[in-house]
Amino acid sequence: MNRRIFVAAGPAMLGAGMLQAAQTRPQAPAVTRPRATSGDAIEPKWEQRIKITVGAEKADIIGSDHRVIQAAVDYVAGLGGGTVQILPGKYRFRNAVQLRSGVRIAGSGLDTVCIKEPSVKTPLAENSDWYDQEVTLTDPAGFGVGDGIVVRTRNPHNGSHDTHKRTLVARSGRRFKLNEMLVENFWTKEGASASTLFALFDGFRVSNVAIENLSLDGNRANNEFLNGNYVGCIFLRESNRIELRRVMARNFNGDGISWQVCHDVRVEDCHSHDHAGYGLHPGSGSQRTVVTGCKLERNDIGFFFCWGVKWGLVEKNSMLDNKRFGVSIGHNDTDNMVRRNEILRSGKTGIYLRQEHGPTFAPSRNHIEGNRVVDSGSENGVAIDVEGVTESVTLKRNTLLETRQPASRIGVRISKEAKQIALAENRIDGFSTPVLDLGK
Repeated sequence: MNRRIFVAAGPAMLGAGMLQAAQTRPQAPAVTRPRATSGDAIEPKWEQRIKITVGAEKADIIGSDHRVIQAAVDYVAGLGGGTVQILPGKYRFRNAVQLRSGVRIAGSGLDTVCIKEPSVKTPLAENSDWYDQEVTLTDPAGFGVGDGIVVRTRNPHNGSHDTHKRTLVARSGRRFKLNEMLVENFWTKEGASASTLFALFDGFRVSNVAIENLSLDGNRANNEFLNGNYVGCIFLRESNRIELRRVMARNFNGDGISWQVCHDVRVEDCHSHDHAGYGLHPGSGSQRTVVTGCKLERNDIGFFFCWGVKWGLVEKNSMLDNKRFGVSIGHNDTDNMVRRNEILRSGKTGIYLRQEHGPTFAPSRNHIEGNRVVDSGSENGVAIDVEGVTESVTLKRNTLLETRQPASRIGVRISKEAKQIALAENRIDGFSTPVLDLGK
């Protein structure tokens, strides 16, 4: 055994650890004849549930903006769940549709297009304190009652920046009431401002939600940038059991689809492209993400593991022409499987395991297998880059190709501090340096 190659004796790296607890704990008998029991998530598979259609004509609710979709979502949620069917057409959004538990939103494929209206921004004209529920805008042109906004400021107490999402619910001249109190101090001397920025679909503390078969357009050219910790074509926070299928998310001045502190999220056969931020962004402790069959192209980063993302599977996806990285794995992102993906023409690195702040923060115990990584970076590009004090990572049966001139390009680069990085059965062709181990 040495610091790079370790013997894989016994069960596979992810197998025993992930399944041991489930195999040894006593289990209740399987439910074979479920009934609808108050408070129980296990129900019969009903042949028919509530379904409401939304469209410009010949629909249960008539209209072509976010409000009619929100009305349908709220109606269906109030009856215990069901489907909102969005008929073909273009729907203009001036605020996010707030998702509700138990509601499936289904479009009509590429013929259903939800478009974010252009954003406007203005400084606050007066101070608002943390307990206030109103703001006064310097220039209210472009702002209206019902609009979604973010208010941002430099924090006067610690120098950080505060960002909060709100909705304008009442107005008198330049004064607007908000749907919630501000929580932080927004003072003019600290550059406090308001902008009409929001996700198209926003879920906070929801569960058992599905979005499928529709196109989301962030109108990037006419909107200000805001990162994926707050918005995206779809933004989810503190939510569980979410399914996203056959969604096209495009042109957002931020992330395509972002989920934070969300567990058991499945993203299947989606296309996320041309975003200023990340194509897909699981983050902030999200557990058991599964992403398969997706195409992520021409984003800043294709797939971004943020902080503490664990036990995820990223399989059979395409990451194409992303400006920096195809896949980026970092802060305490452990025990994930990245398998059988195609990662082509990344601007800097195909698969990047990031430098972090020490062993307890490193992207350790990840398994990277069967990926095809082609033409990564410029003349000094790297196909797979393992930085920092990363430990116990397996790189197995990957195909790393450089079809241009070798130049100073590297197949696999391993940092001096990394430990137990296992390379097995990889094909590495066309590089100036197939494997650069800085610890040797």
